[in-house]
Amino acid sequence: MPKRPDDALRDPDEVVARAIPVSVRIAGAWSWRIVGVLILAGVLVYLVALLHIVVVPVLVATLLSGLLTPFKNRLTRLGWPRWLAVVVPFLGTIVVIAGLVVLVVLTLRTGIGGIEQRTVAGYQSLLSTLKASPLGITDADVRNAMASVTATVQKNSGTILAGALSGASIVSDILVGLVLSLFLTLFFLIDGEGIWRWCVRVAPRRARAAVDGAGRAAWLSVGEYARVQILVALIDAVGIGLVALLLGVGWSLVVPIAVLVFLAAFIPFVGAVVTGGLAVLVVLLYVGPAQALIMLAGVIGVNQLESHILQPLLMGNAVRLHPVAVVLSVATGSLLGGIAGAVFAVPFVAAANSAVQFIAGGAWKDDTPPPALEEPPTRARRSRRTKPEPQDVTTVG
Repeated sequence: MPKRPDDALRDPDEVVARAIPVSVRIAGAWSWRIVGVLILAGVLVYLVALLHIVVVPVLVATLLSGLLTPFKNRLTRLGWPRWLAVVVPFLGTIVVIAGLVVLVVLTLRTGIGGIEQRTVAGYQSLLSTLKASPLGITDADVRNAMASVTATVQKNSGTILAGALSGASIVSDILVGLVLSLFLTLFFLIDGEGIWRWCVRVAPRRARAAVDGAGRAAWLSVGEYARVQILVALIDAVGIGLVALLLGVGWSLVVPIAVLVFLAAFIPFVGAVVTGGLAVLVVLLYVGPAQALIMLAGVIGVNQLESHILQPLLMGNAVRLHPVAVVLSVATGSLLGGIAGAVFAVPFVAAANSAVQFIAGGAWKDDTPPPALEEPPTRARRSRRTKPEPQDVTTVG
């Protein structure tokens, strides 16, 4: 029997529902869902931090395989054997990285000679410049500052020792992560498609088309990011290295500076600034204070070129992210994961953005998952019986 209006008014739940505005109910519904998403995100961040020695190599291997897969596919289309099309890009990458390390070591061994004398001379030159400047710094001020630094170091010697020990642990983690990254990259190149099909088959059957399309869109964004970031890093390295060379720094120090800038530029905006500061220090020690100021201006100019031209035009078009989103991603990633978080923040956000756009577009709703994403057919078991079986016997009552 349907309720009368008077009965509805006497129902406490109905009275409460009518007393709360619709906007408040909608806000409440959104609030507990957002809280649930934030809790899930916090748990994921905690697990990633706990398993960083595994997660970081997986991310590195994903970037490397996204960069090398087009080369492998091109070699395959040219008629190369599949194993050779995998081995050539993989070994080529190892040779390039090893060559950069050897080049830095050899050039540093020839160019860093007499660094103690150059450091003392640079310190004296800087001190003379400060004395002649309007700041009015005297020898007593310098001695007080040095005494304060020495006292601070002695007071925090335990913390410094603990940091050194943790640094040794970090080095071992880096070596383990490097070996694991190379191993994963090789297998991603060999059977990345099969690994992805297995991942898609874990999802429910009705969601496989969406998962497959979103994953492939994210994969394209990761590959574009890796290729464009290499170009941006190369421009940063050439720019800062050229400024240092014009200021009189020898090739034996310009090459290590350029290589460090190239590697650090994979942290957008921040990496070029930090390594640029190292270039300013080298120019200060080996050339002079005036040239160091010019080097600082050059580093700022290269950073502005990256921030206002390279990142918006190249990176923004490649990963379809606004420069503000790139900056916020790097800042958030560095807060949550340090250097590794800053490196992988932009490709992660770009991949997530592409995946969400694909799912929100709804093009996958009318698509059926390809046969490769369906469950593989089970093979019929071969009978191990070799002797003929007797005829079936029927009994009648």
